[in-house]
Amino acid sequence: QVQLVESGGGSVQPGGSLRLSCAASGATSTTNVMAWFRQGPGNDREAVASVRILGGATWYAADVKRRFTISQDGGQYTVSLQMNDLKPEDTAMYYCAAGRIDGWSRAMGWSDEDERLYKYWGQGTQVTVSS
Repeated sequence: QVQLVESGGGSVQPGGSLRLSCAASGATSTTNVMAWFRQGPGNDREAVASVRILGGATWYAADVKRRFTISQDGGQYTVSLQMNDLKPEDTAMYYCAAGRIDGWSRAMGWSDEDERLYKYWGQGTQVTVSS
């Protein structure tokens, strides 16, 4: 089992910045990819960014590229999401997730942003962007 705890959410004005953090504990060695997802009011849950634990390959959703950065500066199983130039459309509950890319997922053709990769999820942290 893996436990994930998010922190860093809050309320900011458009153009502001926030840094979210996620700390994983437990059987972390069974996972090899971590990601941030978000779900805004009335919207489906969508992937925001992901990072592979070994090697650090990243993926970003098109609408956050150049504004958000995912990193592992706190260790392999501690990931952060630096969010700059925040927009009202970024308002959502943000969730940290951990999963595993293996032969099965590759056979299924699942990409790093596919939520079916992720077995473990945090409780979420709210980000609100408004003026």
